[in-house]
Amino acid sequence: MEDTFKEEERERTVFSILLAISFAHLLNDMMQSVIPSIYPLIKEKYGFTFGQIGVITLVFQMTSSILQPVVGRVADRHPQPYSLSLGMLFTLAGMLLLAWADSFALIMLSVGVIGLGSSIFHPESSRIARLAAGRRKGLAQSIFQVGGNGGSAVGPLLAAMVILPFGQEAIAWLAIAALAASATLFNVGRWYSRILHRVTPKAVKVSAAVAALSRGQVNRALFLLGLLTFSKYFFMASMTSYFTFFLIGKFGVDIRTSQLCLFAFLAAVAVGTVVGGGYGDKYGRKRVIWISILGAAPFALFIPYVGLWWAVGLAVVTGFIISSAFSAILVYATELKPYSVGMIAGIFFGLNFGLGGIGSAFFGWLADRTSIEFVFRISTLLPLLGLFTAFLPDVEERKQSPSR
Repeated sequence: MEDTFKEEERERTVFSILLAISFAHLLNDMMQSVIPSIYPLIKEKYGFTFGQIGVITLVFQMTSSILQPVVGRVADRHPQPYSLSLGMLFTLAGMLLLAWADSFALIMLSVGVIGLGSSIFHPESSRIARLAAGRRKGLAQSIFQVGGNGGSAVGPLLAAMVILPFGQEAIAWLAIAALAASATLFNVGRWYSRILHRVTPKAVKVSAAVAALSRGQVNRALFLLGLLTFSKYFFMASMTSYFTFFLIGKFGVDIRTSQLCLFAFLAAVAVGTVVGGGYGDKYGRKRVIWISILGAAPFALFIPYVGLWWAVGLAVVTGFIISSAFSAILVYATELKPYSVGMIAGIFFGLNFGLGGIGSAFFGWLADRTSIEFVFRISTLLPLLGLFTAFLPDVEERKQSPSR
């Protein structure tokens, strides 16, 4: 009877914890998304080149990514329930420094400190999302992810409504968000500390399909998932860092309008994330990856060649479709390596940030030598790499098939 009770507890979805970490994710990524949102402001204020803008993003993204697999590996072996709350204080320090940074070096230092906070937050919070998921792992990751996507969407809106009118120093007000996130994560840490006894090797389940795969097949599948992550986040780097410049340069819109258009794209990403998670639980992660990445290609390909409102509309549709890919990829990857959830989450969140940073730096370099329009003609080809989904093994039980 006791074993049955414990099993029922493991299978129960703890929505209060999922909503709490989603809220913290929203605040975390809202603060982070302010960084690309103020690029037009600091480019004009300090005379930065597109290449320097790309380097700022690279520093932030690489700081965010390099430590994540290490943090995840440590969390797998020695969970630290209150590390999330502590990590958010690094983000707080970075935001305050960014508010008064007046040189290229100080701006890079401030975004690096913010990135350090992110590297602590993402692997462990993803691990907690899986623990609180019960049977609904895709939905749990989507709830967690939609907080981040929602925060990313709100960031440009904050920049347009607060930071642009009041200046760079207004970023300091975001310290309130960092404190709220730290307090929320402290309460999550209390719940996590109470259920640590469940985080044991015996409690980990491996599906028969995964158990049948050789180590080489698992590694090839992880490589393919990394390639698909590359296709999504190089494309997303182009959109988040340069979509505003594309709209300003090609259509002559003002900064505020461009920020609102970026907000529309990121809001669509947030909505698509929720839709994709539940769909993945019901019909399978591989199918979601197919639809999410390759399905976005027909819409993305036309963005550089149409008028203003068609370009914005296509961007919104593309964001909605492509947004569910990461949750599906992450759940798929953790099913391949169920004993190393923290490390796998760290690797893929690290790929997320690292590839985004490299992509931003690359596209900035390319834009300085060609044009923003040329960058978009190249970057919108990336969803075609979704074709590689065909080579992923089928590892999920087919309980999502029509009921008998």
